[in-house]
Amino acid sequence: MGIAMPGDNERWRCTGCGNLTRFDVTRTVRSQDYVHQELSGAGVVEERTVLAETIERVKCRWCGATDSVEIVPRPDAEQSVPDSSAESSTGSA
Repeated sequence: MGIAMPGDNERWRCTGCGNLTRFDVTRTVRSQDYVHQELSGAGVVEERTVLAETIERVKCRWCGATDSVEIVPRPDAEQSVPDSSAESSTGSA
């Protein structure tokens, strides 16, 4: 069984140390790649489509815990953006 990837409004948090930013993620990815093979033999992946992804383990980079990582809501990012309609109502147009 895999571990869930945080959604757009979520993030990982280590309950052991409080880390919110640094994790080692072990995952298995099944993908379809478009490879541009040059005449010299060197190849470069120019396009990748992920067909399936399983996160096997999330390890806290700070304390090393693998059983203490949970998904928590992200802070509401829209609260920090000023409301443009409020500016126009103050008379500054």
